[in-house]
Amino acid sequence: MPVVSLAKIASSPAVTAGDFTVPCIYGKRLVSNRVSFGNSRRRSPVSHRVRSELQSPRVLGSVTDLSLDNSVENGHLPKGDLWAVHKFGGTCVGNSERIKDVADVVVNDVSSRKLVVVSAMAKVTDMMYDLIHRAQSRDDSYLSALDAVLEKHRATALELLDGDELASFSARLHNDINNLKAMLRAIYIAGHATESFSDFVVGHGELWSAQMLAAVVRKSGLDCTWMDARDVLVVVPNSSSQVDPDFAESEKRLEKWFSQNSAAKIIIATGFIASTPENIPTTLKRDGSDFSAAIMGALFRSHQLTIWTDVDGVYSADPRKVSDAVILKTLSYQEAWEMSYFGANVLHPRTIIPVMKYDIPIVIRNIFNLSAPGTMICRQIEDEDGYKLDAPVKGFATIDNLALVNVEGTGMAGVPGTASAIFSAVKEVGANVIMISQASSEHSVCFAVPEKEVKAVSEALNSRFRQALAGGRLSQIEIIPNCSILAAVGQKMASTPGVSATFFNALAKANINIRAIAQGCSEFNITVVVKREDCIRALRAVHSRFYLSRTTLAVGIIGPGLIGGTLLDQIRDQAAVLKEEFKIDLRVIGITSSSKMLLSESGVDLSRWRELMKEEGESANIEKFTQYVKGNHFIPNSVIVDCTADADIASSYYDWLLRGIHVVTPNKKANSGPLDQYLKIRDLQRKSYTHYFYEATVGAGLPIISTLRGLLETGDKILRIEGIFSGTLSYLFNNFVGNRSFSDVVAEAKQAGFTEPDPRDDLSGTDVARKVTILARESGLKLDLDSLPVQSLVPKPLQACASAEEFMQKLPQFDEELSKQRQEAEAAGEVLRYVGVVDAVGKKGTVELKRYKKDHPFAQLSGADNIIAFTTKRYKEQPLIVRGPGAGAQVTAGGIFSDILRLAFYLGAPS
Repeated sequence: MPVVSLAKIASSPAVTAGDFTVPCIYGKRLVSNRVSFGNSRRRSPVSHRVRSELQSPRVLGSVTDLSLDNSVENGHLPKGDLWAVHKFGGTCVGNSERIKDVADVVVNDVSSRKLVVVSAMAKVTDMMYDLIHRAQSRDDSYLSALDAVLEKHRATALELLDGDELASFSARLHNDINNLKAMLRAIYIAGHATESFSDFVVGHGELWSAQMLAAVVRKSGLDCTWMDARDVLVVVPNSSSQVDPDFAESEKRLEKWFSQNSAAKIIIATGFIASTPENIPTTLKRDGSDFSAAIMGALFRSHQLTIWTDVDGVYSADPRKVSDAVILKTLSYQEAWEMSYFGANVLHPRTIIPVMKYDIPIVIRNIFNLSAPGTMICRQIEDEDGYKLDAPVKGFATIDNLALVNVEGTGMAGVPGTASAIFSAVKEVGANVIMISQASSEHSVCFAVPEKEVKAVSEALNSRFRQALAGGRLSQIEIIPNCSILAAVGQKMASTPGVSATFFNALAKANINIRAIAQGCSEFNITVVVKREDCIRALRAVHSRFYLSRTTLAVGIIGPGLIGGTLLDQIRDQAAVLKEEFKIDLRVIGITSSSKMLLSESGVDLSRWRELMKEEGESANIEKFTQYVKGNHFIPNSVIVDCTADADIASSYYDWLLRGIHVVTPNKKANSGPLDQYLKIRDLQRKSYTHYFYEATVGAGLPIISTLRGLLETGDKILRIEGIFSGTLSYLFNNFVGNRSFSDVVAEAKQAGFTEPDPRDDLSGTDVARKVTILARESGLKLDLDSLPVQSLVPKPLQACASAEEFMQKLPQFDEELSKQRQEAEAAGEVLRYVGVVDAVGKKGTVELKRYKKDHPFAQLSGADNIIAFTTKRYKEQPLIVRGPGAGAQVTAGGIFSDILRLAFYLGAPS
């Protein structure tokens, strides 16, 4: 049997609308089988009315109603608000139960007239394309695949229909399957399928779903007819592999169709399919059913187009990426257009065009959640005074898997036609340019294209500009892979100052680097290009900033000992309140000790973190831990909380800050260590949006650092800072009274847990010296810890004791000296206090045991309280006093917790 060209078959003449010429091959002769798709329709007029809860009610007068009735009697199509158009996608009609649900929605809509556009059942269009693929591959399994299509619809019909309806649909279904079998046989023989053949085959799914839904609606006692949209919709192919509606011809065909079906109050129309002006079956390509519904809405001038889907409406961002994304109540046509272009699951941009002309609102609703009001897309809504409502930014969308192409060179500046040459080369390889950005100097042009097309683009540009590159007029054609686009969309952005600043500030605080920026003069969107791995963090950061959704922090805790463990318990107890009242989500995704670490991408269960550390903890690895905390792409901001006193851990702060990880710590080693290290960290902190908080390094939970900064930032001048900075030493000298020996008081404090395991760590004065060094540096002095004079309370002979126990046993031997000093002080009406002093005027610091009058604030302390006096230019006569508990796990952890929350507020949480 000779092979017959399907191109020739596809060009054969077509017949009138409603009947289509189906080319088939029998033996050596081409025969045309004329096939008609179900024109048997019953009619009985029923009047209904609806007003969506999303639209203000309007009333049609009796004169209008009368004219409409006369219009129908004369066979003319009545247009306007009496029509409601619904569109149901493949998911909505995915099986028999869902088709019944759709029928219920149609029946319960009380509009006067209803037109319903339906897609093929879920997966059916894919199945039809698969038939074509198998047939043109000469794979005999296309026959069994066709049988599967038949069985799917036969089984669905058996569950939905009975009697004459079932018999009628079954006859048409088998007739269609036989015609398809002949068509696929032709494709099998030819070894390929033209576009018109493919369109004819794949369009059958809509024909069958429309007929079944119409039959189910009729079972409810309502008159319902179905429309083969190929009888009405006429489209013309364009140069971009899409089609444009021919509204004039479609209007004529609709009038003709309605003249033959004038009593139809409920019409079930096929989506996706249409005809060319030559009556050749075609499709509306991508998102074709939505487009069909929009065209129908425009043709009927309907009061509303409702697109039913499986989501509650249009979200402010992809809910799979932003858990706090909200359903938008309204969108303007332009906003929906912009969001859909940038990948949001809204509508295809072309769907909006037909309804915009007639101001027909589109409502996106969920067939599986009828209580959800959905999202209305319409003209921008204004209040009674003419002010545009809603937030300036409505939503955010992203496009992944892009590459940035940068064409750069001094020879581009002022040379006409350079941009034209660039994009002509891009067009020749068929690449899709997503975004363009050009500096005003004309020194460079960059644009984003899909990553799969960038190789062809690069080759084309290098070929086109080979001479310019060789001559130095162009310096480079650079390809930057692994990019994503983030777009902020909002019609009100154009009239609201500061939107861009807020947008870029949110990205900066999340430590997101922007590679390119574009904004149209309409100001409906701001588009940025970022690294692909930063995209979700960037999306969450800007969404959180504009929608005040939860500011989420990925938290890594180092050192889950007494302080760190208490902090974890405090976070656990306060987590719910922070989420609900303060919109802060502290996600502890890592905990590490010196030996074990626990990692959890979704967050550690803090109600049992101690058990999990034992059961699931792995060997500690600080680099892996750091990478895990930073590498969580779903959380825009990360912080490491160092609850240790480890100098090695402190030495990592600079690297963490450089990598965009915020740092919170009570560890004094970094700020009191080598001066160059401290200055390096502070310099980096000032130059970046990465934060370093260390309030708890001095005074535990007392606001010492913040008070000092407040004084300096408001222009005050520090003269002297003097204080009792050690809770342990405060306790010791507050209780070193009467006839008590110093060693007894130390033993009591150790027993009560007020001292370090080895009391010498407290008595040496080193801890106080570190705090004095920190405050001196915060005041602007460049002091080194080693140069600070420190009076140690550890007797020299005991400094070399091998253990704390040995030290405690020998300490009573040295009580006499301190007892003598106490007696002399008491005789003079004074007390002993161990203090640290920052002399800003003399640019020095000291740590020593001093005597104070009993009426001095330092003499009024009790327990383990700290007290700090700031003498400044403003507070010269009477120093500013800060007093309170300066030691203990609860207050220290509270100070760290406060810093974490301060960080959250800096990053955008509502304060």
